Amino acid sequence: MHPLTVERFCEGVLAEVERVLHNSTERAHQRYLDIFRIMERRDREMARLFNGLKRSQGLMMLARIRSVGLLTEDEFSSLSSETRGVIQMLLDRD
Repeated sequence: MHPLTVERFCEGVLAEVERVLHNSTERAHQRYLDIFRIMERRDREMARLFNGLKRSQGLMMLARIRSVGLLTEDEFSSLSSETRGVIQMLLDRD
């Protein structure tokens, strides 16, 4: 599941960059700065979501991935009911 969710995340980042890149109302330098800021922000987000893949942090990581919409309903449903319950509990307390 991890490689698939990373791929989805990266596709979202690239779509965001593409929108800025093709915004012809902005000057090239402004688009460059906007893209740079996007990449900085999204790199921090990617690190928060995917770095430190340890078994002890797996449920928390799944909860974060679900909270940003990178885990499909089918993928979530394929998890055990106990795992789904813990993930939901983690999401509810935030």
